[in-house]
Amino acid sequence: MADPRVYTDPTHVPNRLQAGIISRIRLENFMCHSNLEIELGDWVNFVTGQNGSGKSAILTALCVAFGSRARGTQRANTMKDFIKNGCSHALVQVEIKNHGEDAFKPELYGDFIIVDRRISESTSSIILKNSQGRRVGTRKEDLREIVEHFNIDVENPCVIMSQDKSREFLHSGNAKDKFKQLTPVSQFFFKATLLQQVDDLLKGIEKQLQDAKALVNQLEESLRPILKELDELQERSKRNSLFHKHLICFTYALRHENWLIGRLGRPMQEVIALASRAICVGGKSSTLFLGVYSLGSSYFQGHEKTKGAHKMEELGDKLSKKKSQISNMIERTSEVRRMKEDLKQNLSMAVKERLELESEQDRRTRQIQNMVQRVKLLEQQIHDLHEQYMKNTQAEENEMEEKLKKLQVEVDEVNANYQRLKEEEDEMAQRIATLENEIVKITNQIEDVERTHQNISSRIRELQMHQRNKVTAFGGGRVASLLQAIERHQHKFSSPPIGPIGAHVKLEDGEMWSIAIENAVGRVLNAFIVTDHKDARILRACAREANYNHLQIIIYDFSRPRIDIPRHMLPQTNHPTVFSVMHSDNPTVLNVLVDVAGAERQVLVKDYDIGKIVAFDQRISNLKEVYTSDGYKM
Repeated sequence: MADPRVYTDPTHVPNRLQAGIISRIRLENFMCHSNLEIELGDWVNFVTGQNGSGKSAILTALCVAFGSRARGTQRANTMKDFIKNGCSHALVQVEIKNHGEDAFKPELYGDFIIVDRRISESTSSIILKNSQGRRVGTRKEDLREIVEHFNIDVENPCVIMSQDKSREFLHSGNAKDKFKQLTPVSQFFFKATLLQQVDDLLKGIEKQLQDAKALVNQLEESLRPILKELDELQERSKRNSLFHKHLICFTYALRHENWLIGRLGRPMQEVIALASRAICVGGKSSTLFLGVYSLGSSYFQGHEKTKGAHKMEELGDKLSKKKSQISNMIERTSEVRRMKEDLKQNLSMAVKERLELESEQDRRTRQIQNMVQRVKLLEQQIHDLHEQYMKNTQAEENEMEEKLKKLQVEVDEVNANYQRLKEEEDEMAQRIATLENEIVKITNQIEDVERTHQNISSRIRELQMHQRNKVTAFGGGRVASLLQAIERHQHKFSSPPIGPIGAHVKLEDGEMWSIAIENAVGRVLNAFIVTDHKDARILRACAREANYNHLQIIIYDFSRPRIDIPRHMLPQTNHPTVFSVMHSDNPTVLNVLVDVAGAERQVLVKDYDIGKIVAFDQRISNLKEVYTSDGYKM
């Protein structure tokens, strides 16, 4: 449940809100970043930059660090595709705060959790470190446990929305298309609401159920022959048990009636009668008469015929086999009986334990009833004592109420004074803050005035110097050294260089247009003109000798006559151009101002309003730029 309190000061947020916040990201050889480290704040962070500067790579690195698959980022098919071209490995390191009540295993990780994701050409590994930098775990299950604890789901489009997802969402048509299940945008809602996860879980459960049903059917099929064989064994066991009973009766009769053997010479009817009587004497059922009759007949026939002995031997062998089978069945029966006895014993113990628990329950119930009665009695006594106490202390309470009323009046007075003093203190603090702001503003104004004064002073000194020497007005003191170097090497030039150009130009109404012309062609005014590339190399050598770096050199044919500009190629306006207010006796200088600076198409106006009309409202042909008298370019 969210905390209902509102924290107006972000520096006083409780520590329990700090757990799970990403505080630092470091990338090495990841996508377009060779080495990048970013410190993040606790709240909202903005990452800005031009297209292709690597903003999306930072979000991709977060997805990779928190266990996302390469295809899940929609930026690569395999992990090795994230490695920067020409490198053999990549590293993504994310530092997570672990303060407060929501911290994850603080006794193990401490105040910070560091996640290292290392990617090579063949493998990728995860290393979890604590705040001291010691390794804590390397398994994906450990990372998944951290991610689930802090509720981080990087594949959910509500957590990280890629450019493709946002583009699909914004261009998806009407609102109903956003919820159709087969559209890409509906997958956004499907994942964002965790319905995708539920759907995958249900599909997995359905598949498990199908597999379980198939396994049950397979087991049932395999159990059918076993159950059939078990039924046959049980039927054979019943038959063997009946035969065993018959055999016991016959053996008992033979053992207790030996005189029967001595009288085998008697007629068959007498032997059968004696055997039947022997069986009855042995306490067995007379239903075994037929078995005794068949055995006796075989024995008598064997005594008469020799072949009967062999049959008796075979019968004895079969009898021994049956005896072994019967003994096995008896052992199994005895084992079942023991199991039955054990179950009976367990049942009796359970019944006994149940009776003991019921008696214990009755005993506890009686104790609870007794305690309830005692509690009622004590409550009655407490009620009586309370009434007696109320009667005895009524007078004291009245006296205490009077004192409390007086104290309450004093407290109210003190609170009123406190509120008044608090308001005065707030008012004083507000006035102090206002005064401090005014002092800061005045200080800033003083600093601005001082800087302006210094700039004006330096400008005045510069203008004074330029007034004394027109040559140094364009390029400063370095121009004098350059001219001296040119004079020393003048025999090397095919034609003497012309420059600086500003020294060969005069302005018409210079005070009004000087700033505008300085902004329009000021850099060209410091340049020198030579007639060919050879002279340009010689002039460059002279500039190095004079320590005049970055000298602008213009190559122009000195023999070319002054350019005659037709009227229709000039801006069709009544306002002057830069070329019209600049005069020079040197035609090469004028040609350079036209061909290099385009001064004939630069229009001069007095103020911004006129310049806006000329530059934007009027459709003037051959217009390049418009400059106001204070140097503003339009």
